[in-house]
Amino acid sequence: MTETESTVYDVVVLGAGPVGENVADRTRAAGLSTAVVESELVGGECSYWACMPSKALLRPVIAQADARRLPGLAAAVQGPLDTAAVLARRDEYTSHWKDDGQARWIEGIGADLYRGHGRLTGPRTVTVGDKTLTARHAVVVSTGTRAVLPDLPGLDEVKPWTSREATSAKAAPGRLVVVGGGVVATEMAAAWQALGSRVTLLVRGKGLLNRMEPFAGELVHEGLTEAGADVRTGTSVASVTRENGTVVVVTDTGHRIEADEILFATGRAPRTDDIGLDTVGLEPGSWLDVDDSLRVTGHDWLYAVGDVNHRALLTHQGKYQARIAGAAIAARASGDPLLETDPWGAHAATADHCAVPQVVFTDPEAAAVGLSLAEAEQAGHRVRAVDYELGNVSGASLYGDGYRGRARMVVDLEREILLGVTFVGPGVGELIHSATIAVAGEVPISRLWHAVPSYPTISEVWLRLLESYRDN
Repeated sequence: MTETESTVYDVVVLGAGPVGENVADRTRAAGLSTAVVESELVGGECSYWACMPSKALLRPVIAQADARRLPGLAAAVQGPLDTAAVLARRDEYTSHWKDDGQARWIEGIGADLYRGHGRLTGPRTVTVGDKTLTARHAVVVSTGTRAVLPDLPGLDEVKPWTSREATSAKAAPGRLVVVGGGVVATEMAAAWQALGSRVTLLVRGKGLLNRMEPFAGELVHEGLTEAGADVRTGTSVASVTRENGTVVVVTDTGHRIEADEILFATGRAPRTDDIGLDTVGLEPGSWLDVDDSLRVTGHDWLYAVGDVNHRALLTHQGKYQARIAGAAIAARASGDPLLETDPWGAHAATADHCAVPQVVFTDPEAAAVGLSLAEAEQAGHRVRAVDYELGNVSGASLYGDGYRGRARMVVDLEREILLGVTFVGPGVGELIHSATIAVAGEVPISRLWHAVPSYPTISEVWLRLLESYRDN
């Protein structure tokens, strides 16, 4: 790449995580010259501190839990996990925190990679160090989010873990306090408890996973407790200090807890505080409002894709948005009027955010898409929830003795389509895409009867749910 003091591209992408990579891939495929700017590792949070390392840590945990439910195998897997081997495999999946391969991939698609902190300095203009990049058509912000720590006196001296330290730690702490009740908190509590830590989970609210159906959090709570974690709901941290290397937590009820490390999984904030938003009339540090083509409100050249637009803080949803944004940018760059008149059929340049799937990789797994019952009712829909105990499905009982789980579909009674589906139980993560198709496609109940599940699989729960809806 020949670097000059000022370079013009069709598209400039801020952030080389999976989202930024997918934007660049789509714009390059459309023949648009593209620059990608990254201040850390190419591949972003997902590759090095989130999706990949966390799931590499959790996969042996879930596999062992499944094996322990099977006579003939259970006795062979009663011992502790080989923590060193699990961590070594995790390191392989993060490429040992080296991004050479992903950098080569960007170069391979024909995009130019600039390493350094990128900042907007005005419309269509980005600076990286002493270089200036100008975009003919679009600047795309895909800088992701960072962990938010609570405002507790002296917290900096404690050196708490965030999600980054939790997924990249080189050894299991003897005692670990986890603060939070969401996805990061529950997954990391499950992982480190199985890898040898004594975990105490402090949850400010009444239960876990409060954005899902209540039974999801209840079953995950039971699973963590049975694994040995101490789960305390309705509990906040009043103070935290580190005394002679030991973390001392005092709760709002006056209880004192000692640990070797403490993880705060208490929210995320957009990485938009120092990217020059003020130079284009936007508030530094804010979430960026976008239309359904991912274009920032009030700007015909600026796009915000992935976590920064706050629609769904999920890698797969950000990559989906990246594909939409890439198509929209390419169509607008070519002057194709079909983008505005036929955004779905011609270019798939309009993003749907009603059928967002998510899987929580705990034991049991929790998976959901679309609206929960409470969300559907709050939105004014006339709905009915249909529940079924997953353990009563033949495929589930074969999956493991004592299988416990639950399924729910939320039915729009006016149109007889599904607004949301939730599964909780071992192995249900692989069920959620069928639910996503049903919700995103607005498949009528009358047609779902003809989608026959294979016997004996856990997916036979679909038939049981439909029968329950018909008979009650």
